[in-house]
Amino acid sequence: MPLIQNSTYKRPKWLFNSHLETIYPAIFRKVELSKPTSERITTPDGDFLELDWYRNSSSKLVIISHGLEGNSSRAYMLGMAKTFIKNGFDVLTWNFRGCGTEMNSQVIFYHSGATYDLDFVVKHAEKDYEEIHLIGFSLGGNLTLKYLGEKKSSIPKIKKGVAISVPMHLGSSCEKISKGENTLYSKRFLKTLKEKVVKKSLAHPGKIPIGTLRNIKTLSDFDDYFTGPLHGFSDAAEYYEVNSSLYFLDQIEVPSLILNAQNDPFLSEKCFPIHLSRKLENIFFEFPKHGGHVGFSPENSDLPYYSEQRAIEFIAKGF
Repeated sequence: MPLIQNSTYKRPKWLFNSHLETIYPAIFRKVELSKPTSERITTPDGDFLELDWYRNSSSKLVIISHGLEGNSSRAYMLGMAKTFIKNGFDVLTWNFRGCGTEMNSQVIFYHSGATYDLDFVVKHAEKDYEEIHLIGFSLGGNLTLKYLGEKKSSIPKIKKGVAISVPMHLGSSCEKISKGENTLYSKRFLKTLKEKVVKKSLAHPGKIPIGTLRNIKTLSDFDDYFTGPLHGFSDAAEYYEVNSSLYFLDQIEVPSLILNAQNDPFLSEKCFPIHLSRKLENIFFEFPKHGGHVGFSPENSDLPYYSEQRAIEFIAKGF
């Protein structure tokens, strides 16, 4: 599919750089939404996942996946859910392992390529719907695209996918977020990730090398010592290479929109593969100049965020 070159997104004038675009909605955005129906499901390995349902008596379901150290109650998740509820869809938001109200049971937690959990959520939900659409933010966007590439057309109810602010190439994106002024984000993530490792070490004595925490200065270090080995990869490099959704794009068989801002402080140049735009039949690339990371704030606060507008246009209207 062609590259969408004429993105209509315009950032508010007072959000004049990528950091303001990223930080302001993350801290100050409030979304009013009715309380969801919560459900806890048991995974095949004896762990659990926490789901939030917004039912609208629809035959169409949207499943939304959050980003690194996010959860189903983040404003960007609620904003997207609200947009689809208003347009007649049922919505399911879910929490990755260890991101909900309780720490998960198993020694493993979540990672950028843990599509087995997304698959379990999809299969849990699909029996009640005629069509399913997948939306993912950041890490959840990578998860969504990888999953769509892996599953191809094996789940015919899945009709479309949308990935927003997605680090399609994990290794180089991790390098970017750990350099210069972007380290303010990586330090924030590392703080909560380290706290989870400490909690897990108490629940699983001897199974987590807690002493290595002192060696961890960057997200790559964390993935080298923990994320990679805990989930069956030799190190961070293998983990990144195996799970980067960039390598699954050519296997996706449903129309999928990738919305990445060119000024996103989390994304490397490899997350803007314009050279692939004519080779991929089902992929729509939209790379607006501005937007930040999981930002895309509207000029008028009464309007939906641009990411929400584009997601509903793409899924409901096909453009």
